[in-house]
Amino acid sequence: MPTFQYNAINSNGRVVKGKLDAPSSYNAIAKIRSLGYFPTDVKEIQVRQKGKKVSSDTTSKGFGDISFGKVKSKELTIFTRQLSTLQDAGLPIIRGLRILSSQMKKGLLKKAIVKVIDDIEGGSTLSGAFAKHPRVFDKLYISIVRAGEVSGSLDVILQRLADFREKMERVIRKIISAMIYPTVVMVVAIGILIGLMIFIIPSFAKVFEELSLELPAPTRMLISFSMFLKTQWMFVPAIPIGTVAFYKILRKIKKIRLLTDRAKFKLPVIGVIINKSIISRFTRTLATLTSSGVPILEALTNVKESTGNAAVAQSIQHIHDSVRGGENITKPLRASKICDEIVINMIEVGEETGSLDKMLTKVADNYDDEVDRAVEAMVSLIEPMMIIFLGGSIGFIVIAMFVPLIKLMQGLSG
Repeated sequence: MPTFQYNAINSNGRVVKGKLDAPSSYNAIAKIRSLGYFPTDVKEIQVRQKGKKVSSDTTSKGFGDISFGKVKSKELTIFTRQLSTLQDAGLPIIRGLRILSSQMKKGLLKKAIVKVIDDIEGGSTLSGAFAKHPRVFDKLYISIVRAGEVSGSLDVILQRLADFREKMERVIRKIISAMIYPTVVMVVAIGILIGLMIFIIPSFAKVFEELSLELPAPTRMLISFSMFLKTQWMFVPAIPIGTVAFYKILRKIKKIRLLTDRAKFKLPVIGVIINKSIISRFTRTLATLTSSGVPILEALTNVKESTGNAAVAQSIQHIHDSVRGGENITKPLRASKICDEIVINMIEVGEETGSLDKMLTKVADNYDDEVDRAVEAMVSLIEPMMIIFLGGSIGFIVIAMFVPLIKLMQGLSG
């Protein structure tokens, strides 16, 4: 019989840990509840039989199960919405998963769902089956699903999870769509400048050399740069690629990653967008977890892993440690300086009134609106900057090339 390890909360609010034998995870949860505990984490563990380690996870290791890449966020969001709809309609979870699996295209998500169905039929919980596929379902996703199973409201929890993912993707799409136009214009502008440097400037340089003209410093500098691009053109794509690779290597060092993530907040214009988008993600994720019944300490752990910023993650860890020591969220949150004072006041009111999830959702909605306005302001600022950059670059090229010709014409007329 499988052995399950569990974490639960007793009637005094204290965490209780233990192990028990049960035919399936559902039976294990029922046994834990019969003891008067509220289960928060139940998972099957490895046991030793006759000196050999046996695991309940019997996923195949054959080459046919190998999948590359990762599941698109949009694809997972659609799956979550469809599964929540089927659950709301009253369909059993296995039947719902089979319906969705039959409609999916071949890929990593379809393979994962097929294995999830097999695991559930073998007695695993939905969250436990999801946990065996970390490339598809992250810890945040699994925690919310587990909370829905424990509370017996999986259909409601899946709806909240789908709403959460759709709102987060909507913000990302707005930022990406706003940046498409200036990015395309900048790429075209840089391409035009490179074309001038490689094909036009060398012709002028040849004329100047034949006429033996004494060239001013800007013209010599421009011709030297043009010759470099023409003869060493392979360095043009190598420089940005090498810079990105070097940056990623440096970010593997914890201290440097912490410094760079802190520096992002101080960048002009972009720093404001990064700061507000992270606060929005932090508050919305925490609201979704707490409203789903996830314990606050587990919720903070999952939020920390989903921020994508080492500096914010460090601050959330300090908040986690303070809350574990008996404090409320507000005091360590204020000390961390992650959020503005108005956000902290709203969270404090939410804690006092018992509506923390609602306050966090309002904060996230407000910050989503502020991110939209900040992105619009950035785009409106980028457009004149691009015009100045392109106009200044072309103006410099024209002046540098025509000053020697003007001097030549003046010498001939004299």
